Amino acid sequence: MAASNTVTIEDLANTTRAPQQRLIGLDLGTKTIGVAVSDVELRVATPLTTIRRTKFKADAAELLRIAENEKAFAIVIGLPLNMDGSEGPRAQAARAFGRNLSPLLDVPVVYWDERLSTVAAERAMIEADLSRKKRAERIDAAAAAIILEGALGRLANIGSAAAP
Repeated sequence: MAASNTVTIEDLANTTRAPQQRLIGLDLGTKTIGVAVSDVELRVATPLTTIRRTKFKADAAELLRIAENEKAFAIVIGLPLNMDGSEGPRAQAARAFGRNLSPLLDVPVVYWDERLSTVAAERAMIEADLSRKKRAERIDAAAAAIILEGALGRLANIGSAAAP
C-alpha cells in the first residue's frame, strides 16, 4: 500500500469493508505488544495475544500474519498521550512504529488515545481475582482490547449519527 495509509477514526467509519473483516487493536509496550481483535459486527473487542518484542522486522511479520488471519480491515494503534493531551516520548514511539508498519500493510492505520487503558485493564483483572502472574501475562492484550473497545464505540457513534 502507499507509504502513508494513516486515517482518522472518522475516515475509517466511511471505509467500505467486506462482511467478515475485523479491526485489530495494538497496545505497544517497550517489551511486548498486546493484540486484540473485534468481532465481525464491530461491537466487541477480545484480547488475542501478546507478542514478545524482538526486532521490528520480526514483530511486523507476526502482526502482518495476525492481520491476514483475522481478515483485518484496519489496525488501531494505542497512542499513549500525556494526561494533558500532549504527546511525549511514548506517543512519539507509537507513531514511529505505525509509520514503519504502515507501508507493509494493505489496510489503514488509526491512532487511538489510550490514556489509562492499562490501568483499566489491571483494575478489571484484579476484580476478576486473577493472580499477579496471570495479570502480568495478559495485561497488554487486555489493554489492547480496551483501546479497541474505545475505537469501536466511536465507530458505532459515528454510524448512528449518520443513520436517518
